[in-house]
Amino acid sequence: MTHDRKLLEPLATVVSVGLRLLIGLLLISGVLSVINGSAPFWGSTDTCVTADWITSSSGATDSAAAAGEGARVNAIPQYCAENPDARQQLLAALSHLPSLIVLAGGLALLNRLLTAAARDGVHTLQSATRLRTLGWWLLAGCLIAEITEAAAQAALLATMTDQGKSSVETVMQLVSPPYAMVLTALGVLTFARITSAGAAMREDLEGVV
Repeated sequence: MTHDRKLLEPLATVVSVGLRLLIGLLLISGVLSVINGSAPFWGSTDTCVTADWITSSSGATDSAAAAGEGARVNAIPQYCAENPDARQQLLAALSHLPSLIVLAGGLALLNRLLTAAARDGVHTLQSATRLRTLGWWLLAGCLIAEITEAAAQAALLATMTDQGKSSVETVMQLVSPPYAMVLTALGVLTFARITSAGAAMREDLEGVV
């Protein structure tokens, strides 16, 4: 299995170190938040929402040069809570926490995959299964995280406007489709099928021999 272990480098080392660093940061931040009474780094204190679908145009602003002929200056409103209450702080945290969960879970699954592949071999049905699990985690996770974060931002925005409650339209405006992550997940699922087919062929050949 030494050859397979070499094939997995340097990714195996980078993922292992990155996962340990992330766990360490989470633990240290959690301890410091308890000691100092402050929000951990994953609990965002940024209670601002940029409504970039709402724009107003003007000829000039205090900090920008006047627009030339045939051009205009757009002002994009940003709503911020000056003294956020507990609900607003929770919604602000939910605007960032799901992505962190997807990242941490993805790193853990990838580290598990690479560790097992280095031990048992790359071209195995077990590796294909772990690849498939990672692919589905990334695909479902990035979509759920994006929708959850957009819904949290919409709810946070509603607390700072006269609307009173969030709407589906506002959520859709705040959603940023994770195209890169979706393509990555589909690629991982494709490689899982390739690995599974290769492992099956290998077992057939070993059975013949």
